[in-house]
Order: sequence, then C-alpha cells, then structure tokens
Amino acid sequence: MAPTTSLTAEQANARLHELTVIDVRTPGEYASGHLPGAHNIPLDHLETALPALKNAAGRGDLLIVCASGARSAQACRRLAAHGITAATLTGGTTAWTQLGHDTHRPAGTRTPWLMDRQVRLAAGTLVLAGLIAGQRWNAARRLSAGVAGGLVFSALTNTCGMAKILAKLPHNQPKTTNLDATLAGLTG
Repeated sequence: MAPTTSLTAEQANARLHELTVIDVRTPGEYASGHLPGAHNIPLDHLETALPALKNAAGRGDLLIVCASGARSAQACRRLAAHGITAATLTGGTTAWTQLGHDTHRPAGTRTPWLMDRQVRLAAGTLVLAGLIAGQRWNAARRLSAGVAGGLVFSALTNTCGMAKILAKLPHNQPKTTNLDATLAGLTG
C-alpha cells in the first residue's frame, strides 16, 4: 500500500506549480470554484480513473482535494490500496479559500450550493415533513426517525448516502466537466 500524506493550504499553495491537483467533488461543486489547474474526477468515478492517475503520479506528486478534506482522504486511501501515492489537502477548498487563495470557475457556470448545504436542506426538509405529517398520521414520524438515524450513521462512518444521492441530481451535473477529456489530459 502506498503512503498517504496531507498538505496544509499554505504548503499546497507554495507547491501548486509542481502538483497535479485532482478535485474529487461533484462536477457542480467543482464548478463553484476549484484550485487553479485542478482536474475534476468525482469520487464515484475514481476506479475508472486509476490508470490515468497512476500515470500522472509517475510524473509527479498528486494532491487530492474536496470541500473539507474528508472525501479527499477517502480517495487517498483508495488510491493507496492501488499503489498510488497522493496527498490530501487538509481542510479542503474551504481552508484554501479562507486563507484567500485563488479559485477558478468555468466561464458561464452558475454556482450550485455546496454539498453539505444541500444535505442539510434535504435532511431538514424531510425531518420537518415527517413531524408535520406525523400530527395527522403517526406512521409519518418514521420518516423523521429514519433521517435522524441516517445522520447519526453518517457521522459515525464519515460517509453520506444522502450526498451520494444528491450528487446525481441534474443541477450537480453541469455539462462543463468531461471525464474522458480529463483522463486523456492526465494520461498524455
């Protein structure tokens, strides 16, 4: 298994010119602002990208980025299992932008909400709907209980099923990200 490391936003900024940056967020999140020169390979497409990532890692260091560092750490572990060394950006793009570092956005794209905000809205709406409907139909309270259980499970496992579902919605899939072109660019 290859080692994984982490870089702070300051360390990554100092080395940005020598790193191949891979952003594992959804295309919608990527379009909302990403590190300069970052390539978008959503986490759920990581296995497809393994040959290209192995090729890119052979040419230089990889930096894996997401919003907070959780998905990028998961991606680094998955890459390490395949013998690919990569570093994660501690604190993700959130830490990057908080320090005032530059982010890029594809021209003509709208900015969707960050995934954690979408999850909070969906979870809150479902809990509220379950409670309101539960005033009339007792069984509807199970919806609120199910969402609450899912949130607890999400926190304990550091995964989020709701985010995976929301990532597949059309507004999180802008046409500006072309995975095949990204993989070709990493291979060449």
